Order: sequence, then C-alpha cells, then structure tokens
Amino acid sequence: MEGLIQHYGLFVVMLMILAGALPSGFSQTTRRFQFNVEWKNVTRLCSTKPLLTVNGEYPGPTIAVHEGDHVEIKVTNHIADNTTIHWHGIRQLRTGWADGPAYITQCPIRGGKSYTYKFTVQYQRGTLWWHAHYAWQRASVYGAFLIHPRMPFPFSAPIQDEFPIIFGEWWNGDVDEVENEMVKYGGGPNISDAYTINGLPGPFYPCSNNDTFIKTVEHGKTYLLRIINAALNDELFFAVANHTLTVVEIDAVYTKPFTATAIMVAPGQTTNVLLTANQVPDSSGTFLMAAWPYLTSVFPFDNSTTAGFLRYKNTVTENIKHPQKMPSTFEPNKYNLPKMEDTKFVTKFSDNLRSLASPQYPCTVPKTIDKRVVAVVSLNLQDCPANRTCKGYEDNRFFASMNNQSFVRPSLSILESHYNKLRNNEYSTDFPEKPLKPFDYTGVDPVSENMNTQFGTKILEVPYGTNLEIVLQGTSFLNVENHPIHVHGHNFFIVGRGFGNFNVAKDPAKYNLIDPPERNTVAVPTGGWAAIRFKADNPGVWFIHCHLEEHTSWGLASGLIVQNGPRASQCVLPPPKDLPSC
Repeated sequence: MEGLIQHYGLFVVMLMILAGALPSGFSQTTRRFQFNVEWKNVTRLCSTKPLLTVNGEYPGPTIAVHEGDHVEIKVTNHIADNTTIHWHGIRQLRTGWADGPAYITQCPIRGGKSYTYKFTVQYQRGTLWWHAHYAWQRASVYGAFLIHPRMPFPFSAPIQDEFPIIFGEWWNGDVDEVENEMVKYGGGPNISDAYTINGLPGPFYPCSNNDTFIKTVEHGKTYLLRIINAALNDELFFAVANHTLTVVEIDAVYTKPFTATAIMVAPGQTTNVLLTANQVPDSSGTFLMAAWPYLTSVFPFDNSTTAGFLRYKNTVTENIKHPQKMPSTFEPNKYNLPKMEDTKFVTKFSDNLRSLASPQYPCTVPKTIDKRVVAVVSLNLQDCPANRTCKGYEDNRFFASMNNQSFVRPSLSILESHYNKLRNNEYSTDFPEKPLKPFDYTGVDPVSENMNTQFGTKILEVPYGTNLEIVLQGTSFLNVENHPIHVHGHNFFIVGRGFGNFNVAKDPAKYNLIDPPERNTVAVPTGGWAAIRFKADNPGVWFIHCHLEEHTSWGLASGLIVQNGPRASQCVLPPPKDLPSC
C-alpha cells in the first residue's frame, strides 16, 4: 500500500507538471549565465567613446528563464571601478544577498573580482529587467529579464511574436564626470544627448539613420511588446502611429486588459502591451513608434524624441534600409503621443490599471494594516558651506530626502550588519514614521521656505508579516514633480492616489481594496501622493528609493528591515561564501 501511495503521489506530481499547476518554486532547472562588466568603444550621434557594458553588448544580454527556475549569474568585474548588478523586481525571497544595491545588501564587486548571484524566481512571471546598482553605471549597464510563465497567458489573443523595447539615455560625454560634477558642486546634472530604443537613438538625432530600431510585422498578426524604461532620469510616453496598444501586464503582474493610444512608463517600470498590425501602411511601408518625456519638472531636461519603425512585411519597401525621411518638425498628435505636460492623460492611464484579481491570479492586497508610515518625498536646497562653490539654485546645493532625512550609504552593507547583529553607528532603525513638522506639503512657495535636510542612515524596521502601508507624499519644494519610487524585495499594491495633501481622515475611505494595481515601482503623482500596501513577509534589508538617479544621488532614499519570522523558512539564508567584502 505504501508503495502504491508513493507511485500515486508521483503520478499526481507528473500531472501537475504537465498541467503547469505546480507552485512556481517547484523546479529542478538551474539556469546559469556569465556577465563580464567591461569597457567597449561604442559610437552614437557621431560620437565614439568607451562605454561600460556587459559582455560588450549595449543594451546588455537578455536573461530569459521560466517561472520556478533557479538562477545563477556570475558577474566578473573587468574594470578598475567597483560594480554591482540588481535584478529589478525579482523578489529575492530570503536571498537578499543577491539583490545588488551597493552598501545596502552587499559590498561592491571590486575590479578583477567575481560574485555569483544565486536566487530562485518564485511566484513571478512576465517582464522585468536588470541593471547596475552602483553610482550611475546603469546609464549603459542594463538589459531585459524575462520570466516565461508555466501557465498560458490569461488573455486569448494568439501572439505571433514578442520583442523587448528598452528605453535608455545616451550622453556624448562621460557619465561618471556628469555625476561627479553634480555631487561636487550640488547643481543639477547635465542632461542626456538622446533617448534610445534598444540602444539606438533613431532618425530624429544626427548621424542616427543607421542607428534606428526597426521591427518587421505581418498584417493581421498580434505582437507582445515588452516595454522597459531604463532611462536614468526621465519618465517617458510611448506610442505607435495609427495603432492602439492593449495593456496586459505591469511590473511582471497581469492586469485587466484595456486599450490606450499611448502609455507612460516611469524609470524602473515595465509594461507589456499587445499590438495588432491591422493598419494599411503608406508608400513607406512603415509606422513610426516613438518615445519622449513626460515633463513635470522646471529643471532642464532632454527635450528630444527617440523613434523606431514598425515595418509591414510584403510591402514594396520591405528591403529599403531607411524607411522614410523624417519631417523637419515633429507633430506628436500625428503619432499618438500626448503632450509632454499632459498630467491629465497620465492620471487617466494610471486609473485604468487594475489587478486581474481572478481565482487563478488573486489580488492579495491587505484589507487591514498594522502600521502606516507617511513619508514626505522632497527635493531640498541646502545652504552652501563656507568657502565652497555651489551651483544649485541661488548658489546653494541640491539634495533630496524622505521625511527630511537625506540617505547616506554606510561603509559596510546594511544586510551584513543586520545579519551579524553588529551594533555600530553605521545605521539606525529610527526612521521617522511621519513628518516631524507637518505643513502644507504641496502648497508652500517652491523656494522661500527653509529646505535644509538632515543626513544619515535612518531606516524602518518591522516584524515579519507586518501589513504595512506607506503613504508617499510629494511636495512643492523647488517644484512639484513625479517621483518613481521603487521598493526592493516586495511587490506592493497602489491602493490610493491623489493630488494635494494626503488626508488621513478622508482618503483611506476611498481606497481600492478590490483590484488595485500591483507593482514594484510607483509613480507618485506630481504635486500629490500615493498610498501603497504590502505584507512585509520577505526577511532581510530592502532599499527604498527614487528611480530618478539624480534624486537617489541627492539622498531620496531609505530602507526597510523585515525581521526574521519564527520559523526557519521565514529567516534570511546565510550569506554566500563569495560575497564581496568592503
């Protein structure tokens, strides 16, 4: 009888494997990759320079795995500077050592050294991405991270093909010098010279007709576009002329499908859309697809447009290398792009995002909370120290903060200190859970108030399993701005959004606790707030920061410690033997 039961159990397991119904953590497959961080001469916009790359590729190689796979990626640093890699959106259940942000979960990989990131892709499927998480290296060190599902897609459209569209930024100059100049003098950084699609600027830039992304499609077929915003400092609109896009996934989470003429993707976010090639092309045989910035800042920005083409197969122009001559003036409406300042469009688009909330893909938003944290997200203007040159507004220095705390990275990774119970002054767990001095956050004069911030490494600590709500409140200091806030180690639900000041007495009553969108990066509305909820059930140390790199450099960041739970399966795994040392 015992043998019969064992055979029956094995039979059931086999059936579940064939049906794809096993939990995604059940896998015997280990997928291994080799990343070599190295310099390579790359030419764009008539300018050739050494560019930091992985395996000499720009963008870097695509990681493609299946839900439930074990992943091992050996990163070897062939440059003199330090580096790390972050697997953006991978939850890293109990494997925070593989998360990647420098001095948060690991010390950097030194020149000539290697580190193997090991983790399992559990309970996730869809489009994510990876990028360097040291200084401004992600300006060129990034790529797609695709998780193929075990179950069929929850939408019926037959997909002919799929392809990534990764937005980036290109500087003709040295990005390290841009960052160093900003940090040294406290001014705003030099803006990029171009946006890119899959590393290619496109025909609106000089010397770039050959550097244009072109995708051939067949009339009547449907395609899955995996869209990733890897740009360093800009939210972007994206559209395809004459075509509608059906949104089906955000940040590797399925959504209730809806159609849109364009989408907005903030840095750090991903969006999967379906496109059906159902239009009749003109004599060029092509349709323009383009991206340009969503503008919410008074700071200088890259006012330009990256573009590629959808080329319809079996047209007389199919073999023409350059589809068409670009117009001398760009008319966004002609190509479905909203105006740069179109916050109304962004609000409507965001309101349409809803979790699938089906029996197969339930929405597990916490209905009640154990703790609410109100974090004021702010730009700051710091008095210029004596005998220093400062290039910020009125010869002061720009910084940024959360609850007036400007984050300073410690000299040893916080996860190591936490795991080894090191009691030192490197960090503290007294991050203020609400503003120390409440005020009219979005109604103050942008420059007349005192905005000096405090510097330190204050982070939040909660017990395992805490139902946590974080209200991210924007301000009007310097200017109102859209802030893409990324939380490492957890997905969260955006239960509420609004403009102006969050009202704790009224706003929670209007939360969506039925099918709120689930993400890892939230675009906090310009001049407003966003409330996110999640169960803090992943033990470890997790970075929380703005994904506008200039703001992170100015200190718009904090962290979250989730304590170990009572069971061994609820505790951080021991550190790997090859973990880099500081």
